[in-house]
Amino acid sequence: MVGAAGKGRYGVDAPGWLVALGGSVVLPLVAVAAGAPRWLLRIPAVTAAPAGLFLHASVRGKFLVWEELLDGLRLRGDEQVLDLGCGRGAVLTAVARRVPRGRVTGVDLWRSVDQSGNRAGTTLENADRERVADRIDLVTADMRQLPFEEGRFDLVVSSMALHNITDARGRGEAVREAYRVLRPGGRLLVVDILHTGQYRDLLLAAGARDVTCADVGHRMWWSGPWVPTRWVRAEKPGHPDPSERPEPSTETGGPA
Repeated sequence: MVGAAGKGRYGVDAPGWLVALGGSVVLPLVAVAAGAPRWLLRIPAVTAAPAGLFLHASVRGKFLVWEELLDGLRLRGDEQVLDLGCGRGAVLTAVARRVPRGRVTGVDLWRSVDQSGNRAGTTLENADRERVADRIDLVTADMRQLPFEEGRFDLVVSSMALHNITDARGRGEAVREAYRVLRPGGRLLVVDILHTGQYRDLLLAAGARDVTCADVGHRMWWSGPWVPTRWVRAEKPGHPDPSERPEPSTETGGPA
């Protein structure tokens, strides 16, 4: 699958759900063709639209949304960026295109249940296809316990990843870790389904400013408006100290 904004192959999100939705369309048609009662045709008439919306969100809609969100950040081009749950690199590479003098670190546990074909090697291949491999590092780590010092990044992003942590305590740990590794003046942008109100409240409790939350609209409906996607944006108070910026690495990143 080729991303809407680039040359990488980014797979599909939650492949199990997509297979289930697709099966609900195809299997009744096959059954009726084999002689089953025609009333089964009512099932794909209902499920075709949700399956199409899910597929659109995964292979096109999320790319369009993220292009707009990243453009809205008006990045300088030298930022140090962290992508939590980077997967095959759709957002990772989109950010990297915007920071030619910076560095983007992707963190993931590489679980294919969350994204089809989710492997560090695939992410590096996509970075190479997008011609941004020289500014990307990959780290195998849990979002709840990041192996980075406090105040390391100018920007932390995450797309459709935090909800994969099934318990509220774990999601809270991930949000607090994301905030911890932000520099003063740094920004956080999370796009997710479910739990976005929890993320907002946690960031407010941590002292973040300009915390906002909004629906991204129909382009990321995961089967329909009953499974919407929202973004949460926040900033860490303070002013960054340019003298504390690490020197950009000249080596191509790889999984740790």
